[in-house]
Amino acid sequence: MRCSAITGKVFARHDMGAHPCSRHAETGARLREVMGGIPPDIPVRAPTAVTSAEIELVHDRSYVRWIREMARGDRFLDDNTYVTAATFDVALTAAGSAHAAAVRAMEGENCFALVRPPGHHAEPDRQMGFCIFNNAAVAAAMSLQEGLERIVILDWDLHHGNGTQRIFYGEERVLFLSIHQRNSFPGTGWPEEIGSGRGRGYTINAPIRSGSTVADYVWILEEVFLPAIRTHRPDLLILSAGQDALYDDPHGRMRLTPSDYGVLTSRLLSLDLPTALVLEGGYGPSHGKAIAAIFSALKGSRAEMPDNLRPSADTKNLAALLRKVMPY
Repeated sequence: MRCSAITGKVFARHDMGAHPCSRHAETGARLREVMGGIPPDIPVRAPTAVTSAEIELVHDRSYVRWIREMARGDRFLDDNTYVTAATFDVALTAAGSAHAAAVRAMEGENCFALVRPPGHHAEPDRQMGFCIFNNAAVAAAMSLQEGLERIVILDWDLHHGNGTQRIFYGEERVLFLSIHQRNSFPGTGWPEEIGSGRGRGYTINAPIRSGSTVADYVWILEEVFLPAIRTHRPDLLILSAGQDALYDDPHGRMRLTPSDYGVLTSRLLSLDLPTALVLEGGYGPSHGKAIAAIFSALKGSRAEMPDNLRPSADTKNLAALLRKVMPY
């Protein structure tokens, strides 16, 4: 199976450096840990940027201009999201590289855009949760503009992708699926959030309880997400790939191991769809190993779930609830 990565040193430039708050979780050092998980035989493609006009496919023009103005030095825009003098250009490159991954996927090369800052919390008119521009959403919007008819964005980050949901909440061409830790930041992503207008039914949220294992993730995939994807018949699958559900991640309380991300990737590749991955969160010591497991699956190695794990009754009940409200 053909696969590749898109990344580069440019993404380390979004960093607070010597700022008193430079010990922020979202730093350039994180990129080095992520890149350490890329196997030596994986082709690494150069990053590419989009224009402000292309960012405006999913973000308000006034917001894009505001970010440009604010990013003239080191400052926090909210309690946990910062900009530096490099941020605007780096964020354009993160979104552009996400789109480039989608293009490569459509050309038969499943591609992982290892970019930062992350994007799935960024809403049309605001930054949030370390995110400036919504990279996966830009990739999807540009792909639709280029002629694709239907797209799936699946978000397995520990936290709900509120920004991606809001951007496509009324859009029937984009099926948005999110599995995330219940009652975690930013407090959205409940089963009753299913879309609006023509997009009603094209948002599916699976908030699972803390302490869940890969068995819970696989149950939601097999019982809810994969059937919904097959019904949607997408041209492209975009994964908002945040690995902060790892057992050693300081931001969550899940119990996934690095190899579990190979399991999840293998299950999704069974759909036989062009697949682009876009890095979101992931801050634990084993993150690089999870990246390596994802690439192993992308190369064709079949990862299997441990035999001793079973989904909780809570997860089974959630899946049953979601099947009742799904319009498929």
